Amino acid sequence: MRVSDLPEINKFSTPEKILLAEDLWDSIVSDESVAPVPRSHVEELDRRFERYEAAPGNLLTLEELRQRIEKGK
Repeated sequence: MRVSDLPEINKFSTPEKILLAEDLWDSIVSDESVAPVPRSHVEELDRRFERYEAAPGNLLTLEELRQRIEKGK
């Protein structure tokens, strides 16, 4: 299905379209059987959370993150 299949959507404002997209996404991810999270993602999130719990003060500020990103370009 495409947006062109539902002409009413073209009448929505951009904020309304964003809210609709959010609602659609929420309806998809609420059912894990439809979009399961790969085991590797769960393991990575667990590793990152454990690292955070071990040293919660070792977070980057937004400015530090931006600088690292710019260095990598």
